[in-house]
Amino acid sequence: MQFVPDDFAPPTRLLSERFVLKPLGPEHNEGDHKAWSSSIEHIRATPGYEGRSWPREMTLEENRCDLERHADDFAGRTGFTYTVLDPTSSEVIGCVYIYPDEEGGCDAAVHSWVRASCAELDIALRETVSRWLLEAWPFERVAYAAAG
Repeated sequence: MQFVPDDFAPPTRLLSERFVLKPLGPEHNEGDHKAWSSSIEHIRATPGYEGRSWPREMTLEENRCDLERHADDFAGRTGFTYTVLDPTSSEVIGCVYIYPDEEGGCDAAVHSWVRASCAELDIALRETVSRWLLEAWPFERVAYAAAG
């Protein structure tokens, strides 16, 4: 089953005052690796990451392979991963994943994280992305891990 319609153009940017989202790719490898590897405990405490196998220790090369897989998913329209960047410094501060809902109850499952040093952005990112999904994406039902 197709994840998004053929005539849907996935957004290539989301701009807010506090962050910018762009498709994640290998060009973000060093910044992405630094962001999540410095924030493993914070990410594990983020809604949606309980009991998941990631984050786990990875080399830069392993991370690059992961980013290439996400870029291939984006190009193939089977999943959409965005890097979250600081709007002034372009530093990687998080990530948003939009993939088919494996549990089948929704059109898409969404997870996001921000680095521990930007923990105050967790809720703002979740709220902004939730609005964006309603306004710019073709999904009727989205499962987005949220704080209880």
